[in-house]
Amino acid sequence: MVVNVCVLRSGGDYGPEHVRWLAKQVPGLVCLSDVRVDGVETVPMRYGFPSWWAKCELFSDAFDDDLMYFDLDTVVLDVPKVERTTVLRDFYYPETMGSGLMYIAQADKARVWDAFMERPSLHMRRCCIGGDQQFLQDHIGGAQKWQDVAHVYSYKAHCLDGLPADAQVVCFHGRPRPWHIAADWVPKLECQ
Repeated sequence: MVVNVCVLRSGGDYGPEHVRWLAKQVPGLVCLSDVRVDGVETVPMRYGFPSWWAKCELFSDAFDDDLMYFDLDTVVLDVPKVERTTVLRDFYYPETMGSGLMYIAQADKARVWDAFMERPSLHMRRCCIGGDQQFLQDHIGGAQKWQDVAHVYSYKAHCLDGLPADAQVVCFHGRPRPWHIAADWVPKLECQ
């Protein structure tokens, strides 16, 4: 079984409204979070990892299934299907991985989690610039890349002149956020 999942760590740029926005695009979305999200199944975080480091908890035993992970600022037109761990090739630095869209096979989770939990504070200090991606690069950076198996694009690198006809997923990184642009393929954000 595959669980479609996102992560919401309170105190940052995102809130429950962004989870609900993504849930309208991704069937059965489950949110790993430290806050309740009305209308979306929520699995409580068990660790207080700050900021993007909360994403590392995806590798814990919180889920017993493969995970299809989406960052909250992702437009999903069609959920791509794969069967093994798959990560983004960074859109600007192709020798490195991106973690905004990941398929995490259950078989790969424990070794990544164990490596992180050996010294989480050390990893967070050592990877303070590249964050979770810098840590994950050493553990799953050699995995299959989305751009080789699906139609995954960057808004800034590929969509400024329009949406590619074959797009399945459009990743937003930094500014603008998807709800800041006016395009008919981007769902409207409803603040409640």
